[in-house]
Amino acid sequence: MVKIGIIKEGKNPPDKRVALSPSQCEYILNNYPDVEVFVQASDIRKFKDEEYQKLGVAVVDSVEDCDILIGVKEVPIEQLIPNKKYLFFSHTFKEQPYNRELLKAVLDKNIQLIDWEVIKDKKGRRLIAFGRYAGIVGCYNGFLAYGKKSGAYSLKPAHQCDDRADMEAQLVNVKLPNNFKIVITGHGRVGAGAMEIIEKLNLKEVDSPEFLAQDFNEPVFTQLAVDEYNAKADGSSFSKRDFYNDPSNFVSTFNQYASIADIYIACHYWDSEAPFIFTREDAKAKDWKIQVVADISCDIDCAIASTLRPSTIADPLYGYNPITESEDDYMKEGVIGVMAVDNLPCELPLDASVDFGEMFLEHVLEPLTGDDPDNIIGRASETLNGELTEHFAYLGDYVNGTVV
Repeated sequence: MVKIGIIKEGKNPPDKRVALSPSQCEYILNNYPDVEVFVQASDIRKFKDEEYQKLGVAVVDSVEDCDILIGVKEVPIEQLIPNKKYLFFSHTFKEQPYNRELLKAVLDKNIQLIDWEVIKDKKGRRLIAFGRYAGIVGCYNGFLAYGKKSGAYSLKPAHQCDDRADMEAQLVNVKLPNNFKIVITGHGRVGAGAMEIIEKLNLKEVDSPEFLAQDFNEPVFTQLAVDEYNAKADGSSFSKRDFYNDPSNFVSTFNQYASIADIYIACHYWDSEAPFIFTREDAKAKDWKIQVVADISCDIDCAIASTLRPSTIADPLYGYNPITESEDDYMKEGVIGVMAVDNLPCELPLDASVDFGEMFLEHVLEPLTGDDPDNIIGRASETLNGELTEHFAYLGDYVNGTVV
C-alpha cells in the first residue's frame, strides 16, 4: 500500500493552490486500490478540508505516516520530514542561490526530491506545469493593465474573481479601438493559455507581414514564432535548429513590431544565450508605440528591458520610463505599463489546481506508484539516498557553495 500525503503549503506569502482537488483524490481512492490519500488540514488552500471529507478523503493533522508527500511551492526547511519522497517546485535545478540551503537540507534529511519542473517524457517534453494558467491570467492582466492606463474600461482583478468563469465574464467590458494591435511571443503552454483569453475576446488573428504592413478597421493580434522576431547576425537564412543550438549568433528584430503594436504579451521561453527581445536603447526609439507589456515569462532585467522587477498579485502594475531607464508612474505619458506578476496561477487557485491535478493523474500517478517503464520519476529525482542523482550531479558545486 502506497500512502500519499497532500501537505499544507508552508511558504509565505501563502499559496492557495493544491496538486489534487477533492474529486481527484476521490478518483484515486476509487480506482487505485493500492493507493491511499491523506490531506493535511489547511486553512490556506482554496479547497476546504470539508470538501475533501465529504468525498471520503481523510483529512489529518500530520502526514508523517505517508510515503509520498506532495506540495506546490518550496517546503520550508524546518517543515521537511526526513526519509520521505517529496514532490514540489524546488527552484534549485537552475542553481538558484536563494534555495541552495533548501537543497542541502533535502540531502541532509535523506529525502528523494522529485521536482515538478523536470518531470518529462522520453523526448524531454514537460508533463506537468501551471504554465497554461500563467498564460490565461497573464493575458487577462495585460488587458486589465491597458484598461487602467488608457481609462477606456475597467476589469476586476483576477484574484478577486470567484473562478475562471467569473473572470472571463469581465471581458465584455474590454473596449479596444480600430487598428489596435497586440503582439504575442511564445507558442508553448503559456502561449496557448494566453490564446484562450484572446479567443474569448473574439479578436482577429493576422500573420506577421499583414500585422506590419496593413491597417485594420478592428483590433487584431499576431502570435510570433522565434524566426519572426529573431534573425541570423550575419544576415544568412534563419535555421530553427541553429537558433536552439546556439542562439548567441542571432539578433532581435522585435523593434519592427514595437513601432506599431499597442500591447505586447510575452509568453516565450528565453534562453540566457539568446538576444534580448528589446533593450533599454530600443525602448527609447522615437517610433516606439507599445503602451503595455504583459511579461508573463518574467525574466528580470534582461530579455525585456521594461521588466525591472516582479510585480505582485495585490499590486500587479508598475511603469518603466524609457528615458530614465527606471521605474515610474505607469499612468504618465511615454511610460510603459508593466505587468510582471511571477505567480500568476495563484490568482485562480481553484481552476489552476484542477488543471494541474488532471496532468498529474494522466502522466505522473502511475510512474510515481510503481509503473514507470520510461524512468520518468528517476529522471526527475534530484536527490536519492542522501546524494544527488546522476541526472543532477552538476549541482554538486552549487550545493557546496562554490557556485554563486
